[in-house]
Amino acid sequence: MSSVKHFADAEKNRVEKGVLYLVATPIGNLADLSERAIKVLSEVDFIAAEDTRNSMRLLTHLDIHKPMVSYFEHNKRERGEQIAARLRAGESCALITDAGTPAISDPGEDLVALCGAEGIRVSSIPGPVASITALTLSGLPTGRFCFEGFLSVNKAERRERLEELKTEGRTMLFHEAPHKLRATLEDLRRAFGDGRRIAVCRELTKLNEEVLRLTLAEAVEYYTATEPRGEYVLVIEGAAKQQTAAFWEGMDIPAHVEHYIAMGMSKMDAVKQAAKDRGVPKNTVYREMI
Repeated sequence: MSSVKHFADAEKNRVEKGVLYLVATPIGNLADLSERAIKVLSEVDFIAAEDTRNSMRLLTHLDIHKPMVSYFEHNKRERGEQIAARLRAGESCALITDAGTPAISDPGEDLVALCGAEGIRVSSIPGPVASITALTLSGLPTGRFCFEGFLSVNKAERRERLEELKTEGRTMLFHEAPHKLRATLEDLRRAFGDGRRIAVCRELTKLNEEVLRLTLAEAVEYYTATEPRGEYVLVIEGAAKQQTAAFWEGMDIPAHVEHYIAMGMSKMDAVKQAAKDRGVPKNTVYREMI
């Protein structure tokens, strides 16, 4: 009976030709790599990796020796076409990122879209996701959440996005690098207020894992005195219900536009944002400004 079950499991998990496998890899602790992930990495024809040097260390640890190609943000168009061609020709490929699940805030999403458009089968081998791991540790509501990834480095775009998120009622998930953490925490405090709760999650699943549950004001103060180290996931509580009413209600259109200009937007961008807030054409706002 057990041998029959083992055969059935092996058939279910067999690696098939012409399939792109999205293989989640550990975000810190190598023991988190699943048995199925190891099987796929061992049996595919080739592996596409965000950073082949980084991934080689993992594969060497597993004693897996497979041909590798790089696939990252700056070569995704050309390399994606090459990978798709090999898949159409009948090869199997495992896509891995430096850590975690491919295609989440990652150029892998473009490869999945390309395969979908060309009728190439894609299969996901689930595993670690830093943002979800942080969410479960945060102590904040987990029933409804939104993933924001890294905020734009463009100041105007960052300011605009945070303004849009001020009334977001769901728990929000952000990624941040250590050298940008202090500035990002200050931007978040300025946008959401001193008292908004945040869980600052660092080095998840690693030896120095740390989860700090603070207010934004406390987080800014803590990291003013403490040097940020490691990779961070920031989990921020959503706006309270009384905060979800549109701030511009009661403003006329000129006052609405002036609000954004006072925040540092150009007049053109302020008009666009006010039109977006109100759900009206830009021309409607322009006419009111004349």
